[in-house]
Amino acid sequence: MNPFKSFHIVKRDVLPWYKAWGVRAIAIIIALIICGIVTTITTGLNPISVYGAFFQGAFGSARKIWITLQNMSILLIIALALTPAFKMRFWNIGGEGQVLAGALATAACMICLGGKLPNVVVILIMTVASVAAGAAWAFIPAFFKAKFNTNETLSTLMMNYIATQLVAFFTVVWEVPKGSFTVGIINQSTNAGWLPQIFGSKYLLSIIVALAITAAMFVYLKYSKQGYEISVVGESERTAKYVGMKTEKVIIRTMLLSGAVCGVAGLLLVGSINHTITTTINNGQGFTAVMVSWLAKFNPITMIFTSLLIIFLERGAGEISMNFGLNQSFADILTGIILFFIIGCEFFITYKVAVHKKKEKIANGKEEK
Repeated sequence: MNPFKSFHIVKRDVLPWYKAWGVRAIAIIIALIICGIVTTITTGLNPISVYGAFFQGAFGSARKIWITLQNMSILLIIALALTPAFKMRFWNIGGEGQVLAGALATAACMICLGGKLPNVVVILIMTVASVAAGAAWAFIPAFFKAKFNTNETLSTLMMNYIATQLVAFFTVVWEVPKGSFTVGIINQSTNAGWLPQIFGSKYLLSIIVALAITAAMFVYLKYSKQGYEISVVGESERTAKYVGMKTEKVIIRTMLLSGAVCGVAGLLLVGSINHTITTTINNGQGFTAVMVSWLAKFNPITMIFTSLLIIFLERGAGEISMNFGLNQSFADILTGIILFFIIGCEFFITYKVAVHKKKEKIANGKEEK
């Protein structure tokens, strides 16, 4: 008699990198096929033309390429900021608020100190202020988690709303002109507090900073003592305590780092890219960065590609809406399908379906496998 079979999920051995990327490539191809079918059925458009618009939106001109790389650099910085906390199993969902805190500190320095101090001094002060503000915003939930074991997901999320309302309050205080509910371009006539352009390019600074932070974070997490402690605490806080690590100190130190790097993103958004402050200056990238970090499995180098993919999809979606007269919802549907398959394929990279034979009783009372 044929034995019965049971199926269950088991964790597979680590796949070679080329097989893992092969799975991802297959997932993307399947996603594109399904997007093509959905596009044809719902709109009657040629899917190839739609896919062409994706590339046109992100890489259609030199200016579009620079904007794509600039947007990618900000998203990458925030993802890098969140990564040490995630590796420690501290669910820092507060990247949005920490970026806004850094941005608010930058804007305050530009408005209050611009024209009163030399520009170099203003830039130095606002750099320190933005880093300190982001770190302080992360310190609050870290302290309560370390001392009282509060839920860090809720506390970091609530800090986002507080930061948003603080920015909204100061937007009204600093609004120009009065009644517009916008700050406008800060120090437009004097450029006081504006970060310098690299080789005359207004896009290059954020890209260089992002690459520098990527390299530093890779070294920090992989080779430093602090990076090792983060990994141990993430694997088991009890084990970390057993071997003598001060887990409270590790939690607070790591969150200070996360908040400080988010503060750098806020500095670049206000001081280099937008030269103004709004509640939506970060465009939700504090939440998107969570996905970037997880997709890359907390590898800073891989995050370069995952952040580029997300920005590519976002800018391509906008191009589809504009070129074909479709609303943003349709473009978001296509983006969602692609991301669903990209995220879903990670399951098949990590796990596999195993087949086990159940024991079957036979007539003589014996059992065979």
